[in-house]
Amino acid sequence: MLGDSNIVAIVPTHDLGTSRPFYEDTLGLKVIQEDEGRAVGFETGQGTKLLLYVTQVNIPAEHTTASFTVDDVEATVAELESRGVEFEVYDLSEYGFEDLEEAKIIQMPDGAKSAFFKDPEGNILALGEGHWS
Repeated sequence: MLGDSNIVAIVPTHDLGTSRPFYEDTLGLKVIQEDEGRAVGFETGQGTKLLLYVTQVNIPAEHTTASFTVDDVEATVAELESRGVEFEVYDLSEYGFEDLEEAKIIQMPDGAKSAFFKDPEGNILALGEGHWS
């Protein structure tokens, strides 16, 4: 039923004035829709979108809110670091991956790679290469 539907990642913020420049300027997403002061929609490629919306609920979520599929995680990490993005380092043993060392770029046994960072509100975002693509 929904197998041919595009998906929109929905990310909360308390302050569009702080969050919007991060998504638009730092991450380089193109604004495609605005609801003045309440939400901003971004185009993210291949028919997918990201909606940044103002909410009063507790932020940040303690899980990944959106993941961007990229061709080269290392190059994308380097580019985003040059724009001031700081990447997280996780101890993956607590998630059942005892063989994976702590690293900014995580390589899974199947070759897939991931890297995680946070937006200005603390929402966790990810880069992924080789999985879910």
